[in-house]
Amino acid sequence: MDGATTSPTPAPAAQAVSIPPPLVVVPLPPPSLSDPRYFINRELSWLAFNERVLEEGLDPLVPALERLKFLAITSANLDEFFMIRVAGLKQQLVGHVEESGPDALSPGEQLAAVSSRCHEIVARQYRALLGDVLPNLERAGVRLLQTSQLQPEAAQYVAAYFAREVFPVLTPIALDPGHPFPHLRNKSLNLAARFGANAPGGRLKYGVVPVPSVLPRLVEVPDAGRRAYVLLEDVIARYVAQLFPGMGIEGCWAFRVTRNWDIAIDEEEAEDLLVTIEREVRRRDRGSAVRLEIAAAAEQHLSEYLVRALKLGAADVYRIDGPLNIPDLLPLLGRIEQKELHDEPFMPVIPPAIGDGERDFFRLIRERDVLLHHPYESFDPVVSFIEAAADDPSVLAIKMTLYRTGKDSPIVRALQRAAENGKQVTALVELKARMDEEANILWARALEQSGVHVVYGLIGYKTHCKVTLVVRREAGGLRRYVHLGTGNYNPVTARYYSDLSLFTAKDDFGADATSVFNLLTGYSKPVQWRKLKVAPLTLKSGVIEMIDREAEIAKATGKGRIVAKMNSLADSDVIKALYRASQAGVQIDLIIRGVCCLRPGVQGVSERIRVVSIVDRYLEHTRIWFFEAGGKRDLWCTSADWMPRNFIRRVEVAFPIEDPLLRDRIVDEILATQLADNVKSRVLLESGRYERVAANGPPLRSQERFMALARRSGATEPPVAGQEMFPSTERRPARRRKKRL
Repeated sequence: MDGATTSPTPAPAAQAVSIPPPLVVVPLPPPSLSDPRYFINRELSWLAFNERVLEEGLDPLVPALERLKFLAITSANLDEFFMIRVAGLKQQLVGHVEESGPDALSPGEQLAAVSSRCHEIVARQYRALLGDVLPNLERAGVRLLQTSQLQPEAAQYVAAYFAREVFPVLTPIALDPGHPFPHLRNKSLNLAARFGANAPGGRLKYGVVPVPSVLPRLVEVPDAGRRAYVLLEDVIARYVAQLFPGMGIEGCWAFRVTRNWDIAIDEEEAEDLLVTIEREVRRRDRGSAVRLEIAAAAEQHLSEYLVRALKLGAADVYRIDGPLNIPDLLPLLGRIEQKELHDEPFMPVIPPAIGDGERDFFRLIRERDVLLHHPYESFDPVVSFIEAAADDPSVLAIKMTLYRTGKDSPIVRALQRAAENGKQVTALVELKARMDEEANILWARALEQSGVHVVYGLIGYKTHCKVTLVVRREAGGLRRYVHLGTGNYNPVTARYYSDLSLFTAKDDFGADATSVFNLLTGYSKPVQWRKLKVAPLTLKSGVIEMIDREAEIAKATGKGRIVAKMNSLADSDVIKALYRASQAGVQIDLIIRGVCCLRPGVQGVSERIRVVSIVDRYLEHTRIWFFEAGGKRDLWCTSADWMPRNFIRRVEVAFPIEDPLLRDRIVDEILATQLADNVKSRVLLESGRYERVAANGPPLRSQERFMALARRSGATEPPVAGQEMFPSTERRPARRRKKRL
């Protein structure tokens, strides 16, 4: 083979190239807006709000007594939450009702999640009270003492006080196994004493002493010139052996029971609604127990015994390391004068346009609509409006809705006086205003005795709208004056709640206000509403229609804007409408103090929706809806939140703000300032958690800004359109560009 040549290896045959078929992109179906993942549970959202209240009690920048106030509000909020919401979930479990909301959580799942969150809240609350607030007060010279800390002089004083003031009103109850467990009133404070082994009868183990609510919880004692207090239950525990002589007391601990406090009545079967509700108010104190709070040091056997007696579960027990029921400590706020422990005082201002009452208010309202921003602007003009109508010989009739009025109400007295002056006076008194049923029953009876025509609204609905109609005879004939509000006719809460009042004498508003009262008293539905949107008739459909209109504008122009401020957002149909608007390109800002079941920031669903919550010195209570409406700036104020109960189970009113100056003031002053708040504002994350808004730029605290604006407007003439609406944050003359949404 030497020299032989070899032929080259043949190249492999060319492989056929496989060309893939064209890629067919199948569009994904749009997300279902009913997906439970897009909704936050209502109860957990409410607890998140109460956590925001608690955070104010934990904030070292808040004065110590104001922190105590926020801790007390946290407790009061939890009381009502257990009495109504937790009680309702427990009733669903007992009745085997597995109905769930848009978030798809069952009653059992909600109760488990609620219990976990509530135990965390209570633990944080008491760590702050014992580790921060009370030590701060002690450094300021105010002490809350244990009876074991009393000096001889104070101990003698407490012994004499117990014998003279306390012992005669106490009722010791021995818990005999042969007798039923005694009924303990809702939210009542009690002491449980454990008897020694040699107690008479052998079977007696415990006794109960209800702590009398007729005596002050805080007992002031001498303490070398300082302010010192002991708790009433500690005084009773110190001498509890005198109540059970011969029993050999081996321990004594405080506990508190919370009960189901809701009222359920069949209005159609009630012959006399006032009498029926009065009877149910008395009966509800016997509602089933829903929570047990007990001193952390109490022995486990006692806790288990009370759980069995009250028919509760282990998760319903809250061991409290500190004074039970923090709101009972609030009298300290009025007894401590150190300015550094309080918020800076603020006095609501009466706008110069209204004056000191010498100006004819009816004439002013005839000339133009009048807007008040409470509590920065005083509620006194609202009271003066009713009082002037009561005494004016030209006024023929006054009609008014009363939801919450407070004690010793000047408005109720004015209505009584008006009736006694011979005017036609009608008061719609809502007997079912939760927690105010007893007060409203008393007002209803007092008004009837004065000759006021008292009605209780539509069967099956709460009357929650805030409307006053005054009919006055004038030179040109009868004229109607209307007040519409977002808050209550309560001068006390008007000093602490942010709300808006509108006065108008426009004919269309007067006609609609007349129709509202005819609906409430005569069940007569008008052919049309000229200006107002009214629940349960047109309000929900009107809200969804305005949201959908903004979405259509955004699709056509690429621009759309919604800003809504309210207490709560829970209606699933409205939430879906907001999701559709976000998908269409509408920028949506929601200022929601409390419950928000909408989940913002979900890609493809709600990424254009921002939700903030402001918790500060005053309770944010105003309800405002703003729609850019292609430049028309459609603005509404209302008594209603976006919740099913407001849309379908209440009589509510939404009213447009048509005066351009008033509309611009609300949009560019109130809403814009609150959206810019970077001190007391928290933003809702997609996870359902809230976090503080990032403080980009100079700090802006909206409520503080409103107080400064009110002081300035009270000292000088109010700014005209186009002028600077806010004082500069710098200590020099400056003009700031007017805020625009």
